[in-house]
Amino acid sequence: MVNPLLNVLRRALLGALRARDWQRARSAPPPSDRQIRILLLHANGMGGTIRTVFNLAGHLARTHDVEVVSVVRNRENPFFPVPPGVRIRYLDDRVAGRKGFLSRLPALLVPRDEAAYKWFTLETEIKLIRYIRSRREGVLISTRPALNLLTALFAPPEVVTVGQEHLNLASHQRPVRRQIVRRYGRLDALVTLTETDLAAYDAALLARPRVLTRMPNAVTRLNGGISPLTGKTAITVGRLTHAKGHDLLIRAWVHVAARHPDWTMRIFGSGRKRDKLRAAIDEHGLAGKVVLEGAATDVGAEMAKASMFVLSSRLEGLPMVLLEAMSKGLPIVSFDCPTGPAELITNGHDGLVVDMGDVEALADAICTVIEDQSLRHTLASHAVKTAAGYDMEIIGKRWEDLIASLVQPR
Repeated sequence: MVNPLLNVLRRALLGALRARDWQRARSAPPPSDRQIRILLLHANGMGGTIRTVFNLAGHLARTHDVEVVSVVRNRENPFFPVPPGVRIRYLDDRVAGRKGFLSRLPALLVPRDEAAYKWFTLETEIKLIRYIRSRREGVLISTRPALNLLTALFAPPEVVTVGQEHLNLASHQRPVRRQIVRRYGRLDALVTLTETDLAAYDAALLARPRVLTRMPNAVTRLNGGISPLTGKTAITVGRLTHAKGHDLLIRAWVHVAARHPDWTMRIFGSGRKRDKLRAAIDEHGLAGKVVLEGAATDVGAEMAKASMFVLSSRLEGLPMVLLEAMSKGLPIVSFDCPTGPAELITNGHDGLVVDMGDVEALADAICTVIEDQSLRHTLASHAVKTAAGYDMEIIGKRWEDLIASLVQPR
């Protein structure tokens, strides 16, 4: 009887909130973009979403009051530099550990199948909902399904809401997708990273937000110069998880090492798969040929030392690491995983794209770039131009235009 009772209570709560919001909407002031708040799961982490959000926040802070709101705080200080003019607020500070009865209870509204569910307790959920309800003006940008769904449910009518999809619709578990399809229409805008995902959302949503659009992330400007392409090393950067496919890359490098034993694959990143990947390297006799470097403190400088970037992911949103590598003049070899690589890379022009999961094709493409120096330099030259199209000045202007359109009277 617990679940039916909870469902009744949820419906009653949401019904009361909608009635209250209807009253608030009648006397709400005109929408404003003076204040922009961006919800992140954990702003002090080291993921790609965090880096791109900081990048966007720094651009918007030139002309707006910008605050990044971190739902949880799991380490003392941010891993990435906080841009000038950007503040960080923490809702559930866990640096000293979780405290209180509510912190030991599970969340009730965040879907259990959402990848971020493990981060939420009932206390976390309550603090986040209180924050969302406390807003009285401005723009609230949320950055993953758990945050998008709670924003859609609880944001008051005075606030303009923008949901971001940093992966793709198909990557989410079925129960999460069911809630997305029902609730995302309550957002003012939903932003996808790719045209492929935009079409998927357009077909799936029961109700459309006011604006449904594609907005790629801007490439982060990194340290280091353009690679001279003289080192006999390839590089990849990403968390050591199943989704990133480093196990497939190791299998591909067996073939590469047989043809080019003087080349090295450097893998930068940390994660729970490290021990299994190290075992796979040893099993295939690739010690010293495939190197687990750990997390990179200066990604740009490491990329500038390499002569190729390889992406072996099983799935992505819009892999910003590809654009970062392109900005360093690296030719790209990538699986055609869902989604992103095929929209960033023009096959044979600025990189090589092979069928998802085809390990031998990945190895052959890597060897082609190794063996054809002219092709390597041509791909690299075009890659720099491709990355330039994703500069923050260009993408930032698109964000400014989107926000300006959303604060027009509804």
